[in-house]
Amino acid sequence: MFVRHLFICVVSCFVFAGVASAQESFKVSYEPLEDRKAVLATVQTIDMTPARARIGGTIVELLVDEGSEVTAGEVIARINDEKLKLEMQAVQARTASLQAERKLAEIALNRAVKLRKSGAGSQAKLDEARTNLDVVVKNLKAMESERELVLQREREGAVLSPTTGRVIRVDATHGAVVMPGEAIADIADQTYILRIEVPERHAGFIKVGDPVHVGNRGMSGEEDELRQGTVRQVYPEMRNGRVVADVTISNLGDFFIGERIKVYVSTGKRQTILIPCDYLTVKYGLHYVRLEDGSDVVVQPAQNHGGQCEILSGLREGDKLLKPVAAK
Repeated sequence: MFVRHLFICVVSCFVFAGVASAQESFKVSYEPLEDRKAVLATVQTIDMTPARARIGGTIVELLVDEGSEVTAGEVIARINDEKLKLEMQAVQARTASLQAERKLAEIALNRAVKLRKSGAGSQAKLDEARTNLDVVVKNLKAMESERELVLQREREGAVLSPTTGRVIRVDATHGAVVMPGEAIADIADQTYILRIEVPERHAGFIKVGDPVHVGNRGMSGEEDELRQGTVRQVYPEMRNGRVVADVTISNLGDFFIGERIKVYVSTGKRQTILIPCDYLTVKYGLHYVRLEDGSDVVVQPAQNHGGQCEILSGLREGDKLLKPVAAK
């Protein structure tokens, strides 16, 4: 009888050893894990350029509103200055007067030439007539330049968009009187960035070129599908005890300026235990792992890091785990 029991124990040990060897095993060790802190980033534009009035006057046309898409050089408003019409009328009147003076000077020059040829006129009179004609001709050219100047000022009544982008704010209304250089609208460049503010204690961990992870649009509590971005600029001045930095990400999308998104930034590394999550089993609300000797121990898992679960307690470095066998 004793021999029979001994044989059964030996066979059981071999069977258990064969099952254990057939199971996948994992050796527990400490691994470096990058800590990430979730902060709120604000969508900003790289450049915000005001479209300014080039002349003073009254806005007679306002062609854009907040949210309008504009291109560089597009007319977004028109300004009318009534004084320009009066100046143009004055220029036209002086031009007509000078044209009449030119005809008179040409007649006087022709008479002086004939008198000089006949000997009845002096050379001084001839030179005076030529000089008078030259003066009138040059005055006409100056008046033409003044006319072009008035026309250019009228053309500058068109307020042009300085860049391609979206109108964020319109600072004037139809019929308003504006001065030269006054902003009519603010145009946001179409290149967006994420502006983050990190607590001062993490200032040493954020540098230009560091990767960050960007969550989904909106403030929902759903699991984020993280996208990777890059720290573009770290500002040297702290604001309210926080480090300010800009993050770039490709295909950010059509966001509102000022919209907030969750961003995860690195705050250093620490040593921790990571095991494949499929080595965990749940019984009665507790998490277990199976050691190499067949015993089950309770562990306290933390976050899932891409299929690797962090273990806070219950395991030691060097422990060997067996992967649970799926029930058939």
